[in-house]
Amino acid sequence: MPNISSVSEFLLLAFADTRELQLLHFALFLGIYLAALLGNGLILTAVGCDHRLHTPMYFFLLNLALLDLGCISTTLPKAMANCLWDTRAISYKGCAAQVFFFVFLIGAEYCLLTVMAYDRYIAICKPLHYGSLLGRRACAQIAAAAWGSGFLYAVLHTANTFSVPLCQGNAVDQFLCEIPHILKLSCSDAYLREVGVLIVSLCLAFACFVFISFSYVQIFRVVLWIPSEQGRHKAFSTCLPHLAIFSLTLSTAMVAYLKPPSNFSSSLDLVVAVLYSVVPPAVNPLIYSMRNQELKDALWKLYGYMFFQH
Repeated sequence: MPNISSVSEFLLLAFADTRELQLLHFALFLGIYLAALLGNGLILTAVGCDHRLHTPMYFFLLNLALLDLGCISTTLPKAMANCLWDTRAISYKGCAAQVFFFVFLIGAEYCLLTVMAYDRYIAICKPLHYGSLLGRRACAQIAAAAWGSGFLYAVLHTANTFSVPLCQGNAVDQFLCEIPHILKLSCSDAYLREVGVLIVSLCLAFACFVFISFSYVQIFRVVLWIPSEQGRHKAFSTCLPHLAIFSLTLSTAMVAYLKPPSNFSSSLDLVVAVLYSVVPPAVNPLIYSMRNQELKDALWKLYGYMFFQH
């Protein structure tokens, strides 16, 4: 029978062994973090300040930007600190807090991306009902439900994961506290309870994927019948960014949580984790603003106000 030890801290996976590479990773992550803060901050400011963007689509986009800011701030500052100070340690409570907030924000983001697909479906397929189905009160309730679902999801996962006794050391083979890697340190069948919760979560994520796929099949059927090229372009410009973001986030997260541990080296495992936890919050503002003329106009207006006011 393995010895059950009391773990006071965990050791995260180091990005590099040499000091020069650690500082290089710190600089790289600092650049990504600042880009995410700037991009999502600009979206928050543009949507908040421009009355033309006070619509359901941009209200949900504002919530997405908030979630992205929280998500990247949960993982990257600790990774940067570890690179800068040449350490791997994270306290037990710090690890539990990171798991809770990361799962909370990621869970809420998946719910919100599903809601955003519903928003595009109503706007394009049932435009006459758009105002009645997605009024201000309804949008606030839907957004609150997305945040609340993420919170309950995080409480369930965090409580299950950190109630499992550990006896396989304290080295987490990942740069953040990730549930599958913490469960690998368990020493009893108690971890199967959390595995069961993970399977249910994946089923719910798959249900969201099916709903979004169905919505976009209907959307594309309607869009292809739009006679004007300008109308088709406008419809695609509001749908394709959302579809790209959802595909990137879901595919990388599923690879991270469904892969057999023996099939991936730790370095490739690290790349997958960065792809689903760091890249989407940084590139989401770019993807949304690249094809969205209304958002670009609002950002240019904000830029002009900031730099040419005086």
